Amino acid sequence: MADNDNITVSSTPQAQGSVIALPHLILHPFGATPGTEQLLEGSRAAKDLQEAAISNPRYAEIQERVLLGRYQEIRMLLFLGKDVFRWIDQCLDQLSRSGDVSVKTNAQFFSALIVDSPPEAVKQKLEEWGVSDRRAVFSRAIGIRCLFEEPPDIGTLSPMFLESYHRFADYSYVCFQQMKPYQPVEGHSFDFRVFASEEYSRILAEQWQEQES
Repeated sequence: MADNDNITVSSTPQAQGSVIALPHLILHPFGATPGTEQLLEGSRAAKDLQEAAISNPRYAEIQERVLLGRYQEIRMLLFLGKDVFRWIDQCLDQLSRSGDVSVKTNAQFFSALIVDSPPEAVKQKLEEWGVSDRRAVFSRAIGIRCLFEEPPDIGTLSPMFLESYHRFADYSYVCFQQMKPYQPVEGHSFDFRVFASEEYSRILAEQWQEQES
């Protein structure tokens, strides 16, 4: 991936030859520090739970830490899903205004694009961020967003759901993809980038400063 200083971004990307340039996917922070700490603590507790017997007097406390971590994972995926759906709406709006009818697209088309066939630059950026299973992360984010409009109160979620939310998210994504037919993504060329919101704002500010100087 090139250094950010060499990246030119635009709020209204245009088609370039046979490649359709889409809006960039901007990812926002998903929560405050306490949530991040619970997320990490939940990961550690999950390992402890595997080694702890039910008779262990600390079993219930360890399990509670695991569920709190799972809840923060759900929150993280929900906010990621919000960003993905915002990007999908932007893509649909751009193509509807451009009048490009060379490919029929809908929300399912673009969700398949980000999950299965993103540009190589996006794959590389996510790997640099430590995202080892891109497909699972984005498909589950979409699935969780289909289930919840806002983060639910943890008390409204059953321990069964919290422990196995990823299975519900996986099936929710499949259901979403099957709601409407869409053309295969293969054979179509789209280009976009992924940025953290602070990173994107900084790059735009630097470009504006260069234009004014």
